[in-house]
Amino acid sequence: MKVESTRSPARGGCEPLSLRLYVAGEAPNSAAAIRNLAILFPGGKASGQPVEIEIVDLLREPLRGLLDGVVLSPTLVRLAPPPVRRVVGNLSNHEAVLLALGIVP
Repeated sequence: MKVESTRSPARGGCEPLSLRLYVAGEAPNSAAAIRNLAILFPGGKASGQPVEIEIVDLLREPLRGLLDGVVLSPTLVRLAPPPVRRVVGNLSNHEAVLLALGIVP
């Protein structure tokens, strides 16, 4: 799934925020992480800036997780702008997730 949404207001740059969410099929925590990601970036936007979101199912593509060093699911990885950041869990603490991604809530 690709969605467009935000730059980091804290950084003030124009580069889109690129996120990848690793999930394990339809497990409860994976489903919750997908729902929470939709809440965090409603309509694929945050502060009117683009966000690219990719969801990778580790049950279908386990090698992608291994190549990216993902050992737990769900894991959200901020790929761009640098540096790479990771958030593990169902993303239910929205403020903490945004802070971990470098976005000022």
